[in-house]
Amino acid sequence: MTTEKRIVEALRRVMHPEFKRDLVSLGMIKDITSRESGVVITLALPFKHVPVKDDLVEAVRTAVTSVDPDLDVMIEVVEMTQKERAAFMTEAEGGPKAAQAANEIRHVVAVLSGKGGVGKSSVAALLAVALNRAGRRVGVLDADITGPSQPKIFGLHQRPVGGPGGILPVETGQGIKLMSINLLLPSEDEAVIWRGPLISSAIKQFWDEVMWGQLDYLVVDLPPGTSDASLTVMQSIPLSGIVLVTSPQDLAGMVVRKAARMAEQMGAPILGLVENMSYATCPECGARIEVFGPSQAGYTVTELGVPLLGRIPLDPELSHHCDVGRIEGYATAAFDPIAEQVIERLAVDEVSGDDAFGDDGSGKRGSGKGKA
Repeated sequence: MTTEKRIVEALRRVMHPEFKRDLVSLGMIKDITSRESGVVITLALPFKHVPVKDDLVEAVRTAVTSVDPDLDVMIEVVEMTQKERAAFMTEAEGGPKAAQAANEIRHVVAVLSGKGGVGKSSVAALLAVALNRAGRRVGVLDADITGPSQPKIFGLHQRPVGGPGGILPVETGQGIKLMSINLLLPSEDEAVIWRGPLISSAIKQFWDEVMWGQLDYLVVDLPPGTSDASLTVMQSIPLSGIVLVTSPQDLAGMVVRKAARMAEQMGAPILGLVENMSYATCPECGARIEVFGPSQAGYTVTELGVPLLGRIPLDPELSHHCDVGRIEGYATAAFDPIAEQVIERLAVDEVSGDDAFGDDGSGKRGSGKGKA
């Protein structure tokens, strides 16, 4: 057995003090590099300054020197990417549930605004519809537990049913799969009066225990704010990217910038910004009317350093289609270029994959791309 394989085996015996799982299966040993006089171990932490950091570094050093006391051991500590952190959380909680292990989801796109009232849910629905019309297999996870609106927008009322491996999502007329707490309530007007931990648990169940099957895109409709629900998604679900939604008012821009800072701190990639209700078109003369004032989108994208994906007009027809549950019948011409950019930006990252150490005995573990 080579020295590197012996080191891997030694590290499999190092347990995380909180989760009682070994560092290898948790994906915390990112790389082992042999050098002329020793070895470099790359230790990945969910956050760089976790309380047990020093204990973990010392445990790794002890394990490696037990293989060969003469090795010069250098330990580099890095912070996990958002996807690595989500995989770590799954392993720390005992590994993927049956449904999660069976699902094949290529991209997870979260739609985030920070502020309520800017049309985030309608943008999430439009994105799902546009991706579906482009021939992609699409699902919608309604993570807005206390203000769910996706079933209303899509005109869905039937309850999800349980299958052998988990919960089966409801499907729209065009084949978009959807899961929302509103589908599980006695009535769509029933209030969900839950504290943060219950909200987080429901979101995780929608990810862990729903049989999404094979999807090209899962669109996650996040609630306003930067607290429990958004944190749960960014910690537990491997995000391919985030679409930010704002409206022309500077107040909305300020709040979406807060949401963007949160995403940056959590390592979640931002695909770009959509300005909703950007203007109205006069039905008589065709002139653009800036109902909510001049656009602030240019300033916001400059401040954040992200692309402007597009500006969506204020359209009474969109409101009507959402109210009557026929969003799939709405003409998405104004939104199609936004969906195309999302597809293009995610395609650039599709071939990426991070190496880590797994359980197949080879010393390598794939990134898990394509598995939910």
